Amino acid sequence: MARVTVEDCLEHVENRFELVMLGTRRARQLSTGGKDPLVAEENDKPTVIALREIAEGVINREALDAEDAKTEAELELARARFEPRQPIFDNDF
Repeated sequence: MARVTVEDCLEHVENRFELVMLGTRRARQLSTGGKDPLVAEENDKPTVIALREIAEGVINREALDAEDAKTEAELELARARFEPRQPIFDNDF
């Protein structure tokens, strides 16, 4: 397991706050969103994988924003397809 340092990650993000936010988003995608890692897993936890992806420059804020927008569009399309239709009642007796 390779050690990831903050300094390695800061080469690809502006500051530590952005690093925390970016790492959190990506780790959440990996653990609950069903997203595949873009680096070798090496039996690491999602947080370490996220930091390794950032340190290697394969993940950035723009990529995550685009992925989130794509996922949201897919969800909206699925909701539109499977939205229950309103029952039609004939109350004109």
